[in-house]
Amino acid sequence: MEFRHLGRSGLVISEIAYGNWLTHGSQVEEDAAIACVHAALDAGITTFDTADVYAATRAEAVLGRALSGQRREGLEIFTKVYWPTGPGKNDTGLSRKHIMESINGSLKRLQTDYVDLYQAHRYDTATPLEETMVAFADIVHSGKAHYIGVSEWSAEQIRAAHELATELRVPLVSSQPQYSALWRVIEAEVVPTCEELGIGQIVWSPIAQGVLTGKYLPGQQPPAGSRATDDKGGANMISRWMRDDVLERVQRLQPLAAEAGLTLAQLSVAWVLQNSNVSAAIIGASRPEQVTENVKAAGVKLDAGLLKAMDEILAPVAEFDPAKTAENSPKGRVN
Repeated sequence: MEFRHLGRSGLVISEIAYGNWLTHGSQVEEDAAIACVHAALDAGITTFDTADVYAATRAEAVLGRALSGQRREGLEIFTKVYWPTGPGKNDTGLSRKHIMESINGSLKRLQTDYVDLYQAHRYDTATPLEETMVAFADIVHSGKAHYIGVSEWSAEQIRAAHELATELRVPLVSSQPQYSALWRVIEAEVVPTCEELGIGQIVWSPIAQGVLTGKYLPGQQPPAGSRATDDKGGANMISRWMRDDVLERVQRLQPLAAEAGLTLAQLSVAWVLQNSNVSAAIIGASRPEQVTENVKAAGVKLDAGLLKAMDEILAPVAEFDPAKTAENSPKGRVN
């Protein structure tokens, strides 16, 4: 495993992080989920990312049990707040009430006294940013989190939050966007802003929900049991890429991966890590062997010719529009 600083902070994290969105507490039985976490630990992963909303809070609880008994100081545990976690009108968003109540619930489920990074899972248009940032600052100053971050915020929103964080003397160090060789919307605005401000990217879906593994073939039905057949949310997330023109171009990457001595999944994870503003790529897994394979992307250096060839193949079907960040954020508070 290789390690990187999270932005310009002093926090060092594994450049491959393990995330349990769409798996723990829902798609994967707990024994298998715990086996995946232990495979991640065996592979040298020290950074674990989750959120209170994943599997309606169950994912945090599973991760807490999976990490029980590990040396806490040797781990970096990240979680998030925003999406609804209960039926009440204040069980959602980034109000002070919801943030303060949510951090306590997350810590209890994760079986820890603090998280290393507490992230705003989306931007809340219904709450003043000042209210949100003061609440986050109070959580850091109370010792319940060491750092704060955001997820799927625009460059403008990140800049405004960073200004307040500086005034409040709280370290806003990370952005967690979707990023892959097919989804490149952060490159034009978010990445330059974060480079200026010293904020690192912790990217999710580096293999585009599995499309960049090459297992989905043009003109053929998805393999049984794959994410594209999952009716609990996976199929909906992957649907944008399940087009023959995309799948055909992904298959054209296979010779490039073979030339580099990598699987297509490893190549795809390594591709996001070539961006110097990326501090970590989050991988997920439903089987331990997926973890073991994907961590082999750590430390890989891809040459300029290979990167150019990948760009030429995927550019016609990749998404670059920075306005697409807004697609991952609700227009108003979700109840």
